[in-house]
Amino acid sequence: MSSSNGDLDISPRDVVIMKVRVEYPTVSTRELSDILESEYGIELSHNRINEILRELSDSGAFRETIFPNQEMFRHYLFRIAFHYPNFEEGWESCYWDLREDPHVLMFFNADSRYHWHLVTQFRSDEQMGRWVHEFFKEHGDFLDDFHNTVLRNVHKFQTDAAIFDDILVETAEGRAYLEEHYGEIDTATDPGVPDQ
Repeated sequence: MSSSNGDLDISPRDVVIMKVRVEYPTVSTRELSDILESEYGIELSHNRINEILRELSDSGAFRETIFPNQEMFRHYLFRIAFHYPNFEEGWESCYWDLREDPHVLMFFNADSRYHWHLVTQFRSDEQMGRWVHEFFKEHGDFLDDFHNTVLRNVHKFQTDAAIFDDILVETAEGRAYLEEHYGEIDTATDPGVPDQ
């Protein structure tokens, strides 16, 4: 199955395996095998499930990441606008410094005056302030504007397994797995479902 973004080609069966792994992150592959069979009608040995998960990881379909409890850190949203006269000279150094910085949890482009957005994590406001000071010393000529927001309460910090249903509903094979799991599904009201 090609995603609507065209990024990866993953079969609906493998999407179900990823979904179940996300939903049950600590169970053994033997237990995953039982869940896949009882809830989705997918019969695979635990050895084959291990192989598939390894193949999916190697292909970049998912990354095994440890997320610390969000209460260990304070989170901030930084937004960066470029000073275009210095863009060509400064963008690459700044980009790689942000990509490699351990405080940067997520780094993405946005369509606005603030083209780069970062979700960052620090132990304290003071640590964040020192980081921003050093960042300006190093990359200030590249910046036109910098805005930060303290994310005071992070209420959710996870990917839910049900998000994979949005991919599965795109194909007949994926819908069959969903019907095995949920019973009858209503695809008439889901805008992501192609005409049948």
